[in-house]
Amino acid sequence: MAANKNQHQINGEIRDREVRVIKESTGEMLGVMPSREALRLAEEEGLDLVKISPNAVPPVCKIMDYGKFKFEQAKKEKENRRNQKVVELKEVQLSMTIDVGDLNVKAKQATKFLEAGNKVKVTIRLRGRQMAHANLAKDVIMNFAESLKEIAAVEKPLNMEGRNLILILGPVKK
Repeated sequence: MAANKNQHQINGEIRDREVRVIKESTGEMLGVMPSREALRLAEEEGLDLVKISPNAVPPVCKIMDYGKFKFEQAKKEKENRRNQKVVELKEVQLSMTIDVGDLNVKAKQATKFLEAGNKVKVTIRLRGRQMAHANLAKDVIMNFAESLKEIAAVEKPLNMEGRNLILILGPVKK
């Protein structure tokens, strides 16, 4: 019977001839023995024989309470999921003709996003004749990124997508 990625073979499912046995309660290594004998030892103690390391030669099995083991693993997974932080992509839109004061306001907003651990997508939409002067828009975005260099690193370099100039900044690891 094949085991799933996170499901272990237990008791009668273990078909190997010989297994290395560890007693979990004491951490004691009982050595290499036939799997029938290991199963008998586990049943004498009222516990389960669980294959922990199927790829080892011979496979490693532990004598333990499988229900308790599954509960502990589920608890660990739940804790890990709770500790994961979802990184969002926030957007700051600039214009090619933005003034210094407005640029500072946008930089302050981007700083808040970055300090919260989010990524920032900086965009400039070029309208009409501005397409002929895309180099000026590039300068505006690069100056903006330069003003945030202490707290932000360029994750995706400046590129043109249609009429939009896009730069993605990520928070600097402390």
